[in-house]
Amino acid sequence: MTDNNRSFPAEWEKQDGILLAWPHRHTDWAPMLNEIERCYRDIVKAMANEPRIIIVAPSGEAVQRAVKGINADNVTIIEVPTNDTWIRDYGPISVLENGNPRLLNFTFNAWGMKFAANLDNQVNSTLHRKGLLAAQMENHLDFVLEGGSIESDGNGTVMVTSQCLLSPNRNVLSKQEIEQKLKQCLNARNILWLDHGFIPGDDTDSHIDTLARFLPDNAICHTTAQPNSKEASAMRQMAAQIKSFKNADGVPYTVFELPAPKNIYDETGQRLPATYANFLLTPKHVYVPAYGQPRRDSLAREILEKAARRPAISINCLPLIKQHGSLHCATMQLTQGTLAP
Repeated sequence: MTDNNRSFPAEWEKQDGILLAWPHRHTDWAPMLNEIERCYRDIVKAMANEPRIIIVAPSGEAVQRAVKGINADNVTIIEVPTNDTWIRDYGPISVLENGNPRLLNFTFNAWGMKFAANLDNQVNSTLHRKGLLAAQMENHLDFVLEGGSIESDGNGTVMVTSQCLLSPNRNVLSKQEIEQKLKQCLNARNILWLDHGFIPGDDTDSHIDTLARFLPDNAICHTTAQPNSKEASAMRQMAAQIKSFKNADGVPYTVFELPAPKNIYDETGQRLPATYANFLLTPKHVYVPAYGQPRRDSLAREILEKAARRPAISINCLPLIKQHGSLHCATMQLTQGTLAP
């Protein structure tokens, strides 16, 4: 049963700030720690005009050294142990209950038990216990759900991918049972299942935030593929399905297409999952990943600036994709009223 007084806000609605988890030497970032710390420093610098940036890290001193010299009075550092930096997927998910924020805490099993997640699973409760998170926390530890696997248009529609949410390594539940859980927790009136599309190198089982995203004014944007690439056919099927999507009131969405970056490979020849769909949208800005491809980076930024109707800021995310994530994966917005004063 759904609660008619509950809503799942869109990402661009009013926020208290952005949550980050800092890379450290006990993560898979260890071989390239200096490079990835510079990337996170760039993220903090680019977001200096956001209300607050909350950084969780095992060592506050390490973060302070890394961000020294940045004019960012809005940064708060909280010492919390973590397994990894992809806080989009284990951070708190905000809903509104009678207009007041409530934080949902789901189980995170590292994208189907691919990696360790014991510390990441304790971050939300630790932040709440330390008094940073003022909103009430609601635990749903019987259900595995990642923040990057769900998209909300703020008007009762949630968009997901079949490959991810129906993965048996997450929940041994039927599609109907998962829909019921999403309706119960998020008060979703309309669930759109994307059945096609993937990016080689993505180890999240096709999170929605790598493929298609909601935008203000009843719009969706989605990534495309390079012609003749291994994913081109699936991406064409994805685009056709998205064109058929309607919101909870039966109104079709306006659709924007994002360019595909040129293929990027690691030193072993493995394809890395670069996508412009992994942007972060706040009330004032849209932060767009850049991959050292000036023409494509610029085109993606221009499309998103126009579609999101707010200034776009590009951030170099080449270091991030070396561990198979990007900008949205590394951040989690905190709905207004979430943080303690």
